[in-house]
Amino acid sequence: MIRRAVTLTAIASLAACSLAPHYVRPDAPVPPSWPVGDAYLRSSEASLPAVRYQDIFRDLRLQAIIAQALANNRDLRVAAANIAIARGQYRVQRAELLPEVDASGGLTARNSGSGTTGTTASGGTGTGTTGSTGGGTRTSFDANVGITSFELDLFGRVRSLTSAAQARYFATEAAARATRLTLVGDIADAWLTYASDKSLLKIAQDTATSAQRSVDLTRMRLNGGIAPRTDLRQAQLVLDTARADLAQQTTALAQDVNALQLLVGAPVDPALLPNSIDEASATLAELPAGLDSTVLLRRPDVVEAEYQLRAANAEIGAARAELFPRITLTGLLGLASNALGALFGGGAFNWQAGANASYPIFRAGAGRANVAISQAQRDAAVATYEKTIQTAFREVSDALARRGTIGAQLTATRDERDAAADNYRLSDARYRGGIDNFLQSLDAQRSLYSAQRTLVTTQLTAASNLVTLYRTLGGDSLVEASNAGPQPLTPDPVPITRTK
Repeated sequence: MIRRAVTLTAIASLAACSLAPHYVRPDAPVPPSWPVGDAYLRSSEASLPAVRYQDIFRDLRLQAIIAQALANNRDLRVAAANIAIARGQYRVQRAELLPEVDASGGLTARNSGSGTTGTTASGGTGTGTTGSTGGGTRTSFDANVGITSFELDLFGRVRSLTSAAQARYFATEAAARATRLTLVGDIADAWLTYASDKSLLKIAQDTATSAQRSVDLTRMRLNGGIAPRTDLRQAQLVLDTARADLAQQTTALAQDVNALQLLVGAPVDPALLPNSIDEASATLAELPAGLDSTVLLRRPDVVEAEYQLRAANAEIGAARAELFPRITLTGLLGLASNALGALFGGGAFNWQAGANASYPIFRAGAGRANVAISQAQRDAAVATYEKTIQTAFREVSDALARRGTIGAQLTATRDERDAAADNYRLSDARYRGGIDNFLQSLDAQRSLYSAQRTLVTTQLTAASNLVTLYRTLGGDSLVEASNAGPQPLTPDPVPITRTK
């Protein structure tokens, strides 16, 4: 009994081994803090807390649209299905760590051949009985429970493949989080774009109305012999430009609604749409600029790249284990009897056990080549992981650079709009008073129209910059936990990266 216990303990300890390299997360190939300088906010060294999208996008209408999209968007449904597929693949692979037990039962009836037949007469009545000898049907019953081809994972091949499948499952879940994060940002951008186009439509309408009054006034002055025909044609140019922009912005608004409905996956209530960019941008909260660059480690795309790296690392262990013998066990416990009532009685029990070992003697270097391939795939995964972090760092740095200067640009553009509006009022009054010619008034009107459109565009840029910061910083906490979709399984209690 002692020798048997020692043997079982030795086998169990061997089965816990793994030939996979010890996983060490690569150092982030980016500076430890965000860039600083004239283009960046002075508050860039402040701490950036993890927030929900409701903390950034405070308009209840936008929140309602986002919640509707999280429930209906088709890309999220595809992502959820991919998670289910990856989880199933992991469970299938994990099942190979345990023996597969099959049960079967059967009944067999067999005819042993024909016998002889005789007839016995009775008096003179002509009746008798017929009998048979040496033949008949024999029936047998059996019930079996067995283990077929259970591999003793002495060198960690199955365990490494299980670890790789688990890591790819977690990578798929991270990709789904990235999809959700992108969706929230895209909806916010589309909502703000609608607000911007609504403001541009209002500017085009106001300009067309003002230009129509100028055309009417100039026509009356022309009919009275006060103004030349060129003044009328110049006034009509402004009117036609405003009308063309009016038609264009009407089309843009319809397309903005179509884009929102595609993102949401359902019709969008018109009551949830903003009325202007001024109204919409005022509902966005400012993000305090940045944690150090380690915050990028919680971006979903970075998390996905790291799990892909873990999977590639585990597959090296599986490739190495292929170089060693593979040992499988089989076992069978059964009952057999010629009578169903005696099937579970004494003497009906039988058993069978066996072991098989296989080792490739000559494969022309294919085994070592597989190890080299898995190592090269791991190296590629390391480079991909580092590139993902570098890309994330660049995206956040660009957003911070834009955030550091957009305020000054917005102030200058607003001052330009105000100056253009005052200049137009003065020029129009001087024209009506006969002091200046119509060309000066016309130029002032065109400058005002351009300044108004530029201001709307700058406001949209400022608002979209907050969305970009929200999206590029990433993190699960930016999405409601109730909408986070399937959660990862509890990791296998056996250490993934253990080596021996």
